[in-house]
Amino acid sequence: MKVAIVGGGICGLSLALNLRKRGIEARVYERAPEIKPLGVGITLLPHAMREFSALGLGEQLLAAGIENRESCFYNRFGQLIYREDRGKFAGYQYPEVGIHRGKLHVILYDAVKKNLGADAVVTDCEATAVEQDDAGATVHFKRTSTGEKRDSVRADVVIDCEGVNSAIRKQFYPDDKIVFSGINTWRGVTRRKPINGGRTYMRVGSINTGKMVIYPIVDNIDSDGNQLINWMAEIKRDTAVQNDWNKPGDLADFYPIYESWRFDWLDVAQMIRDADQILEYPMVDKDPIAKWTFGRVTLAGDAAHPMYPRGSNGAAQAAIDARTLADMLDKNADARDALKAYEDARAQPAAKVVETNRSTPPDFINIKVEELVGDRPFDNLDKYISQDELRALSENYKRVAGFALSDVGAR
Repeated sequence: MKVAIVGGGICGLSLALNLRKRGIEARVYERAPEIKPLGVGITLLPHAMREFSALGLGEQLLAAGIENRESCFYNRFGQLIYREDRGKFAGYQYPEVGIHRGKLHVILYDAVKKNLGADAVVTDCEATAVEQDDAGATVHFKRTSTGEKRDSVRADVVIDCEGVNSAIRKQFYPDDKIVFSGINTWRGVTRRKPINGGRTYMRVGSINTGKMVIYPIVDNIDSDGNQLINWMAEIKRDTAVQNDWNKPGDLADFYPIYESWRFDWLDVAQMIRDADQILEYPMVDKDPIAKWTFGRVTLAGDAAHPMYPRGSNGAAQAAIDARTLADMLDKNADARDALKAYEDARAQPAAKVVETNRSTPPDFINIKVEELVGDRPFDNLDKYISQDELRALSENYKRVAGFALSDVGAR
């Protein structure tokens, strides 16, 4: 069997490695002219680390990032709402790791080249359309850099891993649109001293009044004991104007909301001002679709189920797609049956994560407390909600997302 993978991101590269383990030939076609360590931070939850560890990359990823010890939730006045242990510190078999997305991408890319060969990833190759018949499928490409036509590729199956703006998905869903609900984000990285011990994932405030997600992704980045801190500002406004994926962030668009955020444990305003880099993004997803597979073509990762970046779950769901799809292609003699079995296994669970990320993501804890307390400092949070009730909210998200302790495995 020959597999053409369209898209060389986390999903596409993970799929190539999974297929190699099962003796299935694959090649990846990536639209970017070259693979670079771009982006900011990403969190690999225990079920993501389970998938990458199965590919032999667990220790390398852990060494390249920072193992989270705890997750803490604060209101916008810097008061602790709820904390919990994470990863191995919570009894999981696998750690939870904060890492630079570019490092993760390069580690996967290098592993593909090592295991599949230097020509296993073809860059500057943007898919324009796919055709199929009883014997196989053909993907048509153009050069991203020049727009000129490239040679078409024939394969037994085509897996679309090109993400939220996939041209192949658009072919099957011509009226497909992203869903934007007025939440824009700004992401940055700042070099500074460790916060709360340097192993804490922090959610501060809510999207209704201004929210920050903060966690370290690189340890000892210089000789002064600083870490590289990843942060993301999220604001929900009554607007139809989306941020642009391709533009640097402008402080004037969001900084005034956080200018007064100076706590005894962190000066958020200073952290924002000291950023090495700020990028802007809209928070978008797409409504879940039940049909991913069309004969010899199927969707995976963000091409199948783009979701809000709340809950740190996108990479995990993409990696689970990759492993499940490789398993089905290995077990089924007919490739079309394999793709349909993969859809049957993954479409419904992924849809639940998309819907939960919209309605009750982990930071729903912050929103709930803000509503109960009245968006003001509290003297005794137990008057409004108990720690057991907050813990139940957190555990419910883990169950839906597939990383409850019973799902991933204890140490």
